[in-house]
Amino acid sequence: MQVKTFTGTSSQEILARIKADMGPDAVILGNRTYRKNGEVCHEITAGLERSASDGDPSSGGTPSGWGEWHKEWMQIKDQLFALMKPAIQLERLTPRQRVALEYLQREGVSDAVAVGLYQKLLADPGSSVLECLCGMVPVKTWGSENWNQHIHLLAGPFGFGKTTTALRFGLQMRRNNPEAHIAFINADCLRGNGRLVLRHWAELSNFTYLEAPDRAAMQRSIQATAEANTVFIDAPGLDRERNLEQWITDMALEAADIAIHLTLSPYFDTLQTQAFLQRYKTQSPCSIVWTKLDEAISYGSIVNVACASGLPISALSYGAELKESLSPATEPLVWRLIFKRQLPGQAA
Repeated sequence: MQVKTFTGTSSQEILARIKADMGPDAVILGNRTYRKNGEVCHEITAGLERSASDGDPSSGGTPSGWGEWHKEWMQIKDQLFALMKPAIQLERLTPRQRVALEYLQREGVSDAVAVGLYQKLLADPGSSVLECLCGMVPVKTWGSENWNQHIHLLAGPFGFGKTTTALRFGLQMRRNNPEAHIAFINADCLRGNGRLVLRHWAELSNFTYLEAPDRAAMQRSIQATAEANTVFIDAPGLDRERNLEQWITDMALEAADIAIHLTLSPYFDTLQTQAFLQRYKTQSPCSIVWTKLDEAISYGSIVNVACASGLPISALSYGAELKESLSPATEPLVWRLIFKRQLPGQAA
C-alpha cells in the first residue's frame, strides 16, 4: 500500500489534492486538526493499494506489500542474530578480546556489529580489538588537509547542533589561519534562535553573513561568497516528507564543490537513527559530526552508525561553549570516548 500524508488549511482542499494525486480509489486512513503558529491546520493520511505493475522494479515503483515485507524481514533478522549470539564462543577469544567485546555489547553495540567483530577476531587471532574496530569505524579528521572543499554544508535534525557546529568549525579555522576569509550562509531562516546566534557570532568574528531561504537567494549568496576561502551553509532540518538530496537539487547546489557534515547525537535509538541516515543520505563527500557528547551516557551507537552508513567521523562536539568545545576526530579520541567515556576535552 502507498501511504501519503497531506496537510492544508481546510479538509476540502486536502481531499481535492488527494483525489488529484492518488486518484479516486484512495482510502482515508486518518485525520487530525492541530494549531501551528496560531493557525488551524488539517492533516489527512490516505492510502492506495498499488497494482502489480506499480510493483515492477523497472517502473521505479515500490513493490506491493513492501512495508509489511520489510517489517517481517527486520523481525527475521533480529531472530537470526538472537540465534547466533549463543553460538558466539567467547572462550575462543583471548581474555582481552572477550572483555572488550562484552563491554561493547553493554554499551549498546548492536548484535550485527558484535557478530561481525567476533568473526574478524576469529579470522585473525593475533589481531587486537582496536585494529579490527578501526577497519569498521572510519575516521577522517576535520581540517583543510582532508576537507578542502570550498563549501561545507552542515545538515541534520533540529536541535542536534548544526548551527553551533558550523560556528565552531569557522572559529577553529580562523584560529588556525587568522587571515582566512570565512562566510556563512544561513538557509535555516525560519528558526529565530539559531538565526540570531549565527548572525551575532558572525558579526563578532568578522565573518560574512548572508541569508538564503530560497533557490534564488542561495545562488546570489554563492556568487557573493565566491572569493571566500571557505563557505559554511547552515541547512534547515528536514521532516519525514523531504530528504537532503532533493533539498540540494532544489537549491541548485548539486554541481558545487561541496562537502556535507551530518550532525548526530549518540542518545537516539537505532530505528530513529536509521531514519535520519536515510533522510540525509547524499552523493556528496560526507562525514558525521557527533554532538552533545557530554549529555550521553554511552557511545556504542557511534560504532553502529559507522558500520551501517560507512561514513567517516570528522569531529567530536561537547559542552555549551562555542570555543574549546569541538575536537577534530582522531582514532585515539574516538576509542577513548567509547571505551573510557572520556570526552576529548578531558584527554591529557
